[in-house]
Amino acid sequence: MSEGSKDQMSTIREKLLLAPNIYEMVIEAPRIAAKARPGQFIVVMADEWGERIPLTIADFDPRQGTLTVVLMVVGTSSLKLSRLEVGESLYALIGPLGHASEVEPVGTVVMVAGGVGTAPAYPIARAFHQSGSRVVTVQGARSKELLFWTDRLASVSDEHVVTTDDGSAGRKGLVTEPLVELLQRDHGTPIGRVYAIGPAVMMKFCAQATRSFGVKTIVSLNPIMIDGTGMCGGCRVEVDGQTRFTCVDGPEFDGHLVDWELLLSRQKIYHEQEACSLKQWTGEPEPAR
Repeated sequence: MSEGSKDQMSTIREKLLLAPNIYEMVIEAPRIAAKARPGQFIVVMADEWGERIPLTIADFDPRQGTLTVVLMVVGTSSLKLSRLEVGESLYALIGPLGHASEVEPVGTVVMVAGGVGTAPAYPIARAFHQSGSRVVTVQGARSKELLFWTDRLASVSDEHVVTTDDGSAGRKGLVTEPLVELLQRDHGTPIGRVYAIGPAVMMKFCAQATRSFGVKTIVSLNPIMIDGTGMCGGCRVEVDGQTRFTCVDGPEFDGHLVDWELLLSRQKIYHEQEACSLKQWTGEPEPAR
């Protein structure tokens, strides 16, 4: 379902700088908002010369006909998107894509949100909260200035733990530390599922941490993606020894079955070209990730 064409554009209604190089955008897209579900994503283009990039749907409002996305500036295409202002329109927008999260009462759900992964974690946590599950959220970032939506996550969580790498907010350390503590604790209702959403390396270590406890761990992958329909094969990942396409088979997979080393190596394939493109387009070095 597409909202973008030369005759009908997807207008940006709101734009907010959440943290350095991290932006929240509310986009007018009534047909997609009516169909969107937690866990799904869209593919957007900033202009006719830009590449297609996937963005997880961070929120949706069918009554207002809007989608909310959060993007971090890491390359040319995300920089182009970040420079669009309220009242301007995306060149193209298609979605909702991917499978929605499987939300059902499972006792206690632990949501682990790292960095920009906070945004897609929110609607999933909200859905589990509304389903009657007990939701415990672990939200992490490198530092206090990179934290956002803490109030939103706390509002749909029975327990909300904040961590930062440098200790500038919450407890100092990595998200895996409170995750293991939660798995070891007696909650009254057992932990039926863990969701880990954030940088690939964070999701990898979360999956490793939960493996010995035998708790199903779902991760939301965001590999290189081009068309979003399964035709290009750019988003392929290996899950349980089989090739899967993130755009049509995911984006959520069992974290215990993902080949993390292959995924991490594929994410680095075009790093040199990405840096070159950004420098040519702006004359500036690549933003810090």
